[in-house]
Parts: sequence; C-alpha cells; structure tokens
Amino acid sequence: MEVNGKDDLRSPLLKHQNGSVVTIAPPNNGGNKKIRTLSFKVGGITCASCVASIESALGKLEGVQSVMVSALQGQAVVKYLPQLISAKTIKEAVEDTGFEVEEFPEQEIAICRLRIKGMACTSCSESTERALLMVDGVKNAVVGLALGEAKVHFDPSVTDTNRIIEAVEDAGFGADLISSGSDVNKVHLKLEGVTSDDDFITIQNSLESLEGVNHVETNMDEHKVTISYESEIIGPRTLIQCIEQGGNGDNPYKATLYTPPRGGETERQHEILTYRNQFFWSCLFSVPIIVSSMVLPMLPPYGNWLDYKVINMLSVGVVLRWLLCTPVQFIIGRRFYAGSYHALRRKSANMDVLVALGTNAAYFYSIYIMIKALTSESFEGQDFFETSSMLISFILLGKYLEVLAKGKTSDALAKLTDLAPDMAYLLTLDGDGNVISEMEISTQLIQKNDILKIVPGAKVPADGIVVDGQSYVNESMITGEASPVAKKPGDKVIGGTVNENGCILIKATHVGSETALSQIVQLVEAAQLAKAPVQKLADQISKFFVPTVSSIAFSIIEFTYNCLCSLKFLECFILPYKRWSWDRKANV
Repeated sequence: MEVNGKDDLRSPLLKHQNGSVVTIAPPNNGGNKKIRTLSFKVGGITCASCVASIESALGKLEGVQSVMVSALQGQAVVKYLPQLISAKTIKEAVEDTGFEVEEFPEQEIAICRLRIKGMACTSCSESTERALLMVDGVKNAVVGLALGEAKVHFDPSVTDTNRIIEAVEDAGFGADLISSGSDVNKVHLKLEGVTSDDDFITIQNSLESLEGVNHVETNMDEHKVTISYESEIIGPRTLIQCIEQGGNGDNPYKATLYTPPRGGETERQHEILTYRNQFFWSCLFSVPIIVSSMVLPMLPPYGNWLDYKVINMLSVGVVLRWLLCTPVQFIIGRRFYAGSYHALRRKSANMDVLVALGTNAAYFYSIYIMIKALTSESFEGQDFFETSSMLISFILLGKYLEVLAKGKTSDALAKLTDLAPDMAYLLTLDGDGNVISEMEISTQLIQKNDILKIVPGAKVPADGIVVDGQSYVNESMITGEASPVAKKPGDKVIGGTVNENGCILIKATHVGSETALSQIVQLVEAAQLAKAPVQKLADQISKFFVPTVSSIAFSIIEFTYNCLCSLKFLECFILPYKRWSWDRKANV
C-alpha cells in the first residue's frame, strides 16, 4: 500500500501455486456515446451566484457531462450526451431558473435515406411524402419514384429512423434503411474464431470503447459485424486491429472485410422477375380469350362450336372466357386490389384504384350478362371478359418495362462507383521518410494520412496530395479532357483518375464517402430525387386525376340510366297514345 497505493488491492492475497491471475478492465459505458457541445447566450447574469445556480441546475440533468458559464461574456457551454438528453431540455432547464436564453443554436438536422417498396405511380410517391411529413420531427422529405428511394431530414432529438420507417409501413409501403447521417462511414467485417455469445459481447464492448465509433451492430448467426465510425478520428484498420487484439492465444479472433450484396439490386431483380412472370401468365390466359371472342367468330367453320348453347342462351364461348378470365382478374391481378386497399385507407386514389375499378366493371358486367343468358331463353348480350384480362396484361407489361428502365438507372450509378480501384499499395515510413514496408490492401481499409504508392497505369485509390515523385494523371473522369495533367509534389490528385507514366507517392486526405467520386455519386442520386417544376405540377394534377375520371364515369352511367328510364317512359305513355290516334284515323 505504501508503493502502489490502492492498486495493490487488485492482487489476490492468497495465490494458488498453479493458478493464474486475470485482470479484467472495467467496462467503458460511455465510450460509444458521442458527446456534443452546445453554446448559447444567457441573459440576466449579474454575479457569481447566478453562475452557480445555472451550473447547479444543469449539472443535475442526466446526460450533461460538463457545464461552463461565463458571467463576463454571458455565455454557457454545455457538453451533453444526445442519447440521454436533448438540447431543448437544456434550454428549458435554464429558463426554469429564471434566466433568458438568447442566440440558442438551431436544432441539429439529421439525414437518412430509405428504400421504398411497393410504389407504382406518382400518387404513391405523394402519399409516401405526406406520411413522412406527418411524423413529428421530420422537417423535409423527398421521394423519388424512379429510384424507389426517399431522403428525409429530421430532428434526431424528436424522432428517429425507426419511427420514420414505421410511418412508411403504416402508409402501406415497405421501407429499408440505406444510410443515415451518422453512419455514412461504415465498414462490414466477417469474424473468425468467435464461438460463443461472450465472444461477441467482448468484441462489441472493445469496439464501443474506441473514440470515434458511433454504432456497432453484430450478427451472431452469420458471424458478421457492422461498424459506423468517424473517419476524422478512427479508421477501418484500427477497428480490425482492435478486434484481433481482443482474442487470446487459444482462441484468436480474425476479422476480414465483407462486402454485403446490394439490397436494392437483389430486390430489383426479384421485382423484374415477378412482373415478367405475371405478364407471361396473364398472356397465357388472355390470348385464348382474345382468340375466342374476336378471331374464331370471324372464321365460320372453326368458330361455330363457340355458339353451342349449354343452358338456355348461355353459350360455350362465354363459359370458356369466364373460366380463363377469372384467374387473371383475382389471382394475377390481386396486386391491384392490395394497392387499392392501401390507397383508399390513406384516403387517396392511385393508378391501382383506377385499374381495379375498370377491370371490375368489365368483369362483373360480363358476369351479369352470363347470368341473364343462363336464366333467359331469348336474351342476347355481349360480354367483356377480354377487356378485363387484356387491360391487366397491358398494365403488367408496362410495369415490367418500367422496372427494366429503373435497373438501367441504377446500373449507371454502379458504374460510377466502379471507377475506384479495389486495391492499393500502402507504405510505412520511418521518421526520416524512408520506406520501411510496403503491402497491398483493399481501398476500403485506407485511412486518412496514409502514404500510398501509385504505379504507372494504376488508378488513384483516394483523394490526396502528392508527396514524392512526378507523373501525368488522366483526369478525364472529372474534367472530360483527355490530355493528362502533370503532377508534382504538393499537387492534388482525385480518386478514380489514372496515373499515366511516373510512380508517385500520395498522402490520403479524403477517404470513403468524402472522396470526390463519392460526392459525384451523391450528387447524381440527389438530382434523381429532386423534382423539376413541371414534374411537381404533374404530381399535383395526379392527385385529382383518378377522382375526376371516376366522377366522370359515374356521371355518364347515371346519365345513361336516366336516358333509359326516359325511353321506358316514352314506351309506356306516348306510344299507346300514338296507336290510339292511328286507330281513330283508320276508323274515320
């Protein structure tokens, strides 16, 4: 106790001769929590007692790490954990002490991107936007129908991504989180040597204790871990090193890079196959209906069997078309019923409502004609089963072509990201700048301030500054100019460009999502999400298109019904009068 103080108490007093001592580090509960700083003016501070009362009131709040109040400047600086307390609560606590808060900074706005499933038309995108804007804390939301994505600006102190996803699902659409503002820099690792839940807990705790790590998500079934981090503070190689150092001699841990399949691409391929199969199945039933209703009746010897009567005036052709049309209407076309249900539940009308209304009108009118022919010996009417089935077939064809066009747009973005190389040469230098070692690593493992070697003909793996060597770099990817640009020490290079002839050493300054190539991809995606004024006008018109068409259709039906009633009136009253007058003239 005299030499090492209370640290000697960590050693056991009695040791077994064959035993070993294991030192367990205390858990770092706050390592994974990002501390934010809030600075604002406070009016009415006149003495040290005012300062003490404000610091005391704020210091009692859970989540507040430190409070500094200056009486001379009338300013307060508060460091807090946003997971436990919000900036609004801090402001209210100061106001409750009797002081006025001035120049309070605007609330922090976070951004997230969602992949939206099930959108079929502009009305669907408008409904999704309205559902997102109704969520408390959401400041702005833009939904792109072509990309099938949404970009949402929200206040993280009021809501979170889980509530936003729930709002989309309540509106009748599916939603998956693509990225959020706090986890733009993300690395996926596959773990080896992990055999139990305790190993996962150990790895997660060690990662969360690192400064700069925002979030750690583990998948015990697939032995994978996803880490969101701040590239200014930490890098992926440090994360891998931390995991591997957590293992022991008997059970070492090993982490390797893992590139997850793009969820949007997998779902898009599934959507293309679904629409293609539905269209083929619909044609399989619809083509015989067209042949039996329009082709064979015009070929007398071959189409006479369709006119054979089954019961009363019910013919074989009508029964055949009914049997073929029913699967198309209710099995293949069930997606239109589901879309109509969700749209009407949101008190809106989209294209699915219009399709369901039109096809059901044709189908059930044909059912009425079939029942009348079944129960009458003289009734003659025309069915419209071919209208219902062919309408569904043509719409499914349009959907199939639409998802193919969306796939081409996504392929263009994927080609942009493929411009960056997969591997890079990392150099290790001593204090004098001499090269100690050289190894080939994945570009996903590049960290800021790394020294990279670019050989002739290779692509630049990251944005940086030339520190040694001279060469010519082809920057046509950015400028469109095919002539190479000379590079010397101190010049900037852009990731994805091609080194022509010389060997150069660069110092990485921007990595991951901060590179110029990544910024270009983000700008293209933002441009596809943005709407032109003409498109906004079209979206506004689309809100009233379906209700207007439906109203006109019902008006025509009502007008026709009134006309038929008028004709019956003429037949009942006017025609008998004319017959009486004709008989009278004949008698005269």
